[in-house]
Amino acid sequence: MDDTVKKAFEISNFMSALAEQKRVLLEEYHQNSIYFFNGTVFKVDKELINFVKTLIDLGQDSFVLIDNNNTPVDIQNPKKFLQELLDKYFFASNAYNTKFQKLKSSRSVESLLDI
Repeated sequence: MDDTVKKAFEISNFMSALAEQKRVLLEEYHQNSIYFFNGTVFKVDKELINFVKTLIDLGQDSFVLIDNNNTPVDIQNPKKFLQELLDKYFFASNAYNTKFQKLKSSRSVESLLDI
């Protein structure tokens, strides 16, 4: 096989592996962003965090939220709930960032698969 063709295959394999690893990391991030609370499930994102923070700032001592499965849940301790959302968000984001930085510095298919 010609060296040019061989190099093209190597680059193609690297780009495919890179795209797949990015997809896997993003899926892992989404999985890490799921928060289970009193039999309900929430996808923790900035919108949910901001909404809960706004309700707290408005003086709400408790409130009802609808989870991702359209189940209502009574939030009796909003500040604790917000802190748990923030903890989940930062855990997922930091894990994603750490692995993504490793991915960016990878220069071979083998190193991509080790992440």
